[in-house]
Amino acid sequence: MRLFLCLVLLLSFLISADTHSKGTDTIQIGNKLFLYVPGEAEFEAVFEVGKDGAIVLPEVGRVQAAGKTVQQFQNEVKITLGNVYRAMDDFYIELRAKDIFITVLGYVNAPEQISIPFDGNIQTVIAKAGGLKPGAQLDRLQIRRGESIIEFDYKAYLDSGNVKILPNLQSGDIVFVPVSPLLGNVQIDFDAQTLSATGDASAGSAITLLGEVHNPGSFSFKDDMSVLDAIMRAEGVTRYADVTKIRVIVDKTPQVFDLKAYLDKPNKDNMPDLKAGSTIYVPIMVDDVNTTARTVYIMGEVQKPGAYEAPDNINFLDILANAGGPTRFAETRQIRILTPAGENILFDLQGYSEGIVSAEIPLLNPGDVIFVPEKTDLNEKSWLKIPPSRAIKIIGAIFSPGRYEWSQEMDFTDLLGHAGGPTKGANINDIKIVRNGEVTKRFDLEKYTISDGKTPLPSLQAGDTVIVEELPVDPADNKSQWIRQESSKSIYIMGQVGSPGRYSFNHNMHFIDILAAADGPNGNADIKNIRVTHRNEDKARVSKLDLALYFETGDETLFPNVLPGDTIFVPEKTKDWLRKPKEQVVRIMGAIQKPGRYNFDDTMTLLDILAEAGGPTGSALIDKIVVVNHSCCKERSRVFDLEAFVKNPNSVNIPVLRAGDTLYIPDKGQDLMSQFKDNFVDFITIIALVVGL
Repeated sequence: MRLFLCLVLLLSFLISADTHSKGTDTIQIGNKLFLYVPGEAEFEAVFEVGKDGAIVLPEVGRVQAAGKTVQQFQNEVKITLGNVYRAMDDFYIELRAKDIFITVLGYVNAPEQISIPFDGNIQTVIAKAGGLKPGAQLDRLQIRRGESIIEFDYKAYLDSGNVKILPNLQSGDIVFVPVSPLLGNVQIDFDAQTLSATGDASAGSAITLLGEVHNPGSFSFKDDMSVLDAIMRAEGVTRYADVTKIRVIVDKTPQVFDLKAYLDKPNKDNMPDLKAGSTIYVPIMVDDVNTTARTVYIMGEVQKPGAYEAPDNINFLDILANAGGPTRFAETRQIRILTPAGENILFDLQGYSEGIVSAEIPLLNPGDVIFVPEKTDLNEKSWLKIPPSRAIKIIGAIFSPGRYEWSQEMDFTDLLGHAGGPTKGANINDIKIVRNGEVTKRFDLEKYTISDGKTPLPSLQAGDTVIVEELPVDPADNKSQWIRQESSKSIYIMGQVGSPGRYSFNHNMHFIDILAAADGPNGNADIKNIRVTHRNEDKARVSKLDLALYFETGDETLFPNVLPGDTIFVPEKTKDWLRKPKEQVVRIMGAIQKPGRYNFDDTMTLLDILAEAGGPTGSALIDKIVVVNHSCCKERSRVFDLEAFVKNPNSVNIPVLRAGDTLYIPDKGQDLMSQFKDNFVDFITIIALVVGL
């Protein structure tokens, strides 16, 4: 009980302390107050204390709040609002935000009155005023608070990051940023150097430069001034200037000046004479087409296509290197040179670089056009980029079937490798080459790979079609797929195998191959009586295979010779025994787990049959197992004591069991007389003892 009272007192003290601390906060200009008046929507928003220190309340008007504590203001407002509103018992005032008003003046980008949080500093004020102007004196910033002025070094704060240098702010403060005394008395946005760079010409002796020069403008003309002097007066041309087509206008007559040709071979006769009032225009390089007397054009898949100057003794490789060389998408075997005379010269750059082509490097003349075509994209379905005279088609079970460019230097493996090779379901033993609508060649790729290259590759030429057929899939996955496989190349396997169906088969495959392809015999298979139906001989015949004997002896001669079209049948073990004669089975009945007929051979014993049938049940009389032998002359029975055999094992005591015999295990319920005799003897013995007593 004392502990509970202590907790209640402690909680009351904390609530009282918190309420007291909130009520003693002094309200300042810029603070945001929340007035809780139950049921009045006008009081849901906060009220901001204005510059005059008052807030405007609904139905009441302006009420002075600045300088008072929250508790004092709450008591005053409660009385005032009580005259207008009812249910003021739960009324309270809460100080939601202690924002303060600061006026920023002086050398800032946006001098104005701003509102900042109560914990903001001078840097926050300057940022809200748009930052300082260039030329502000940072070491003598001022805070004016009433009649007092607080001066501080804002530069020292920026150098050290010491917040203690900055004075604390109060609502209503004025922050003033003075200007540096190093600035002049007149505000300008330029200086003398900038004004001089724009030109120094008088009205009567001007020469005008415009276009791609660094400082275009009007400049004073001097005697013997050349075009080159005038351009240097404008601080030279920019990197985008086309110096081969500078236009010079003298006495309203335009002339074209090739500065590049002049610098290669200086000649004053090629330079126009200037006069006062002339105009020089330096065009941008992309403004017009470059068509000088020594221009050679290169386009297509090069790094920098365009027009290039081709002086004497410039060959194809010089222009190609000057253009940055071919890109990685360029078809360098089909580069073409187009002359103004209409000639079309084909140049194999890759063949030339590898020494395959012995052609000379073509010489270039002004006006020639070099075209570097784009390499064929394997992902692009359009066939228009490669004409049929240079294409070969490969279709079927290939990773990337399609049309490919063909060259006589290639062979069949080059084409197959370029197309990604055959898929895992491809029939590589019978690849067809079609030419002019007829199958001209059948190629066995597997035979080629194992013959150490002795089998020749098929010859191909442009326009051929290579067909790689797909092997049939498992019929269990798709029943319609088996139609694709020709019956003359198939072999059938059915019965007790993992995946019976129709499988591709050729002369290089073995009986074990087709058996493994079908996932082998399952647990119910009778592997001693596998049947093979031969259909591709003169007449149909059936052969038998004892696969178990092969696993015991490893004799390969036991396997029959199978051909495409043959049928393999693996019978079921249980159902096949039912059709066997009694001379091949042993019957077991009685108190046994799985009574029935079981296959038996000379290698088995009575214990093998018991184990095959799951063993005797819990109620079996294992000491009275009856073995009935069926011979040709007479039948006889023998009792076998399995319990005594287990205690004293001796194989001599195990009865001989032959095919056709019967094994019977009696149940305890079938030996009632024996139990009665035993119980009767016990009863007589007890009576005799009682009488004797």
